[in-house]
Amino acid sequence: MTYEGWILLTACLVGISCGMVGCFLIVRRMTMLADAISHSVLLGIVLAFLVANSLNGIYMLIGATIIGLVTTFAIQSLHNSGVQEDASIGIVFTTFFAIGVILISLFARDVHLDVEHALMGEIAFIPWNTYTVFGIEIPKATGMLLCITLFATLVILMFYKELKLTSFDAALAVTLGLPVALIHYLLMGLVSITAVGSFDAVGAVLVVSMLVVPGACAYLMTDRLSVMLLYSCLFGAASAVFGYYGALLLDASISGSMSAAGGILFLLTWFFSPRYGLLRRFRTMKTS
Repeated sequence: MTYEGWILLTACLVGISCGMVGCFLIVRRMTMLADAISHSVLLGIVLAFLVANSLNGIYMLIGATIIGLVTTFAIQSLHNSGVQEDASIGIVFTTFFAIGVILISLFARDVHLDVEHALMGEIAFIPWNTYTVFGIEIPKATGMLLCITLFATLVILMFYKELKLTSFDAALAVTLGLPVALIHYLLMGLVSITAVGSFDAVGAVLVVSMLVVPGACAYLMTDRLSVMLLYSCLFGAASAVFGYYGALLLDASISGSMSAAGGILFLLTWFFSPRYGLLRRFRTMKTS
């Protein structure tokens, strides 16, 4: 595969994996939690490096997943104690992110683990960091994201009914005896894994965008969760492709262009959605 092909494939995997997981955050009205986890996992990445003294992807994944779950638990605990949910999210993720920044400046100055890289990433460098599988050189980030995408898809398929029921009617799920809290933390674990898998490739900014925008576009297109998941994959991949070629045309940041492309797609969906678009609402008002 060409240099350009690896970049596009990696970006599309980010859009697909984040888009699927983000759908459940949207229907649960927890989109700001995506921002919180995407930033706080920096602390998990730094702690994993300090403990293992290695930038191996598996250590990063474990550390980020743990901190992602801790972030969710801390936010929920503060909210249950009387702090407003948005305030809880702001307090926890800014604190965890700040601690991660401080630890980097103190103990990892000479390591390729800087704040700018974590926020913006550099997807253009992905094809140069490879390993060989069956005689084929594959970028490490692409291989990891492929595994994460397959894992997220498998978990969603296995627990689709439970995730759907707890997302739309948690009270009913409790009466039916479903482990609502366990399913909640399973979803948060998926968010953490997906976020850290995308961190090194595209940075936190695009991770947040991909966790929210494709699902938001899909939400405007359908009332069925299964169809929404499919639409989110399409919108995530489209944001990656259009953003990449937009970056080439403008000679701009690839990750930033992909985020901007997602925003443009959302605006177009918001205007032209056949179910909830502004034009449809305007026509309905005009004919009534």
